This record gives sequence, structure tokens and C-alpha cells, in this order.
Amino acid sequence: MGKIIALANQKGGVGKTTTTINLAASLATLEKKVLVVDADPQANASSGLGVDIKQAEYTIYECIIDRADVREAIHDTEIETLKVISSHINLVGAEIEMLNLKNREKILKEVLAPLKDEFDYILIDCSPSLGLITINALTAADSVIIPVQAEYFALEGISKLLNTIKIIKSKLNPSLEIEGFLLTMYDARLRQANQIYDEVKRHFQELVFETVIQRNVKLSEAPSYGLPTILYDADSTGSKNHMTLAKELISRNGKATK
Repeated sequence: MGKIIALANQKGGVGKTTTTINLAASLATLEKKVLVVDADPQANASSGLGVDIKQAEYTIYECIIDRADVREAIHDTEIETLKVISSHINLVGAEIEMLNLKNREKILKEVLAPLKDEFDYILIDCSPSLGLITINALTAADSVIIPVQAEYFALEGISKLLNTIKIIKSKLNPSLEIEGFLLTMYDARLRQANQIYDEVKRHFQELVFETVIQRNVKLSEAPSYGLPTILYDADSTGSKNHMTLAKELISRNGKATK
């Protein structure tokens, strides 16, 4: 049985999509079967993994609204064991279309249910909001990774997200856990970055990943080539950070790396 992990933070620009793409690619390189579900209307995770979103006949939108066969929406990537369900700009309007649907918070859970046995990890890239699609993602997920930018306003808004998680746990998904807080865009030379790491660690203790994702030019260049960083430049700091993160995630889940 695979594990569904949502990557969520309603604050934009914290590295959710970058983490989703590169963690997924690293897990796949470690011989795990991985599916990325792009639940952000901007569809950056899709294009960052080489999917031509203009050519995609079925996306997560059709799966949620029209109940299209989810397997029709799965795309291959450059890594054999890494697949992706792409997003579409139509997802912006999906929240309004979902309002009248029965069990509207649980639609994504139902969509992904048949795939859970086929993958070791299903990573959901959430949009920077706490709307109905993100609530669907958190209801479908077993756990959530919260990327936190190593900058001054890092903890701003996290209490809102934690409150949402608490409500979802009590009303929709009792088994939802926090997989961990992940510090992104970290620059060890900046005293402020170290202060923020210490502050996050003090607040959330063992829930904070040991791995930090450092600022790295290759991480921002790779998506424009439709590649995860491990295929763009395997020796880059960004690639190595995400591989370390993948190994830490696997060991946290009690699955030994090969």
C-alpha cells in the first residue's frame, strides 16, 4: 500500500513545487514507484516534469469534475518509475463547480484510491491557498510535508495551515499526520537563516526534517528544461539535498533504501 503525501503551505513561493518535483525524482531514482499529482492550476509541477500541458487530454480537472478514468490522465516522465497526473488552468474554476457535488471534500481521495496499491509514494503538489482543492488533497493524504522558507516571515501563516490540518483531522481525515517541516531556500551564510532554522526546530522539534534545501541556481534552471534537477545536474547542491531528503523520508517511514 502506497503513501499519499500532500505538500502544502498557503504561502506562495516557499518551494512546494520545486520540492515535489525533485523529491519525487529522487524517490524514483531510489527505485520507488512514484506518482506526482499536480493540484495547482498553474501546472508548474507538470511542465517541470516535461509534460506538455496543452496536449494533455485528461488532467486532474477531468478526473475530479467529470470523473474521467484516472489512469487516462497519467503521463510518463524521463524517469521510468516516475509518473505524473497533470493540472490545468480550468482547476481555478473547479472549486465553484464542486460546491454542489456530494462529498465534495473527498472527491480526490476517491479518484486516487485505485492507484494507492500501484505506487510507493503519491505526492500531491497543492496550490498556495487553503481552498477546496487543497482541502481535498489533505483529505486524500496520509501525511503532509510543509515547506518553510528560511526567511523572516517564514512562520507567518503556518498557524492558519496547522489549524486547517486540525479541522480536517477532526472532521474529514482522522489519520492525517504531519510528515515534517522542510526548510527551503536555506543559505547557511545568513545569520537570519540559521535563526529561523533554530526557531522552527524549537517550535516543531522532531517534526522538522534534518535535511535542509539550500539556495541553488540549478534548482531554478531545471524546470525550464522540463527536467528534475537530478537529470539536469546530478552533482548540483539542489540535487544532492533532495536525494538526502528522499532517503530521510524513506527511513522515517521504515523502508530501507537500496
